Amino acid sequence: MTITCFIRYQIDPFQRDAFKKYAENWGRIIPRCGGHLVGYFLPHEGTNDVAWGLIAFDSLASYEAYRARLKSDPEARENFTMAQSKRLILREERNFVEGVDGTLGLPSTLAGPR
Repeated sequence: MTITCFIRYQIDPFQRDAFKKYAENWGRIIPRCGGHLVGYFLPHEGTNDVAWGLIAFDSLASYEAYRARLKSDPEARENFTMAQSKRLILREERNFVEGVDGTLGLPSTLAGPR
């Protein structure tokens, strides 16, 4: 994949479970609409109101085609509407990044427990 859409969400920490459901729904929708879902990430320790979603594409043109399909997908529209009605997302930021060759998916080289 050439580019990754890195989405940073400021969420209502009291609606973490509802945001989790929102993210799980994208697990069905995003691949169907043409995106490669890298994953959604919820806060675990530390800051409790920031979550992330990462979706990869071959190009910005692929992203634009994906956005068009997303707008016409009934389940996607339903998921957006649910998030808006429950006010799960307080703020959303999108950045487009590219991976650096030789740095992605590298396994640990630690030789077992010490």
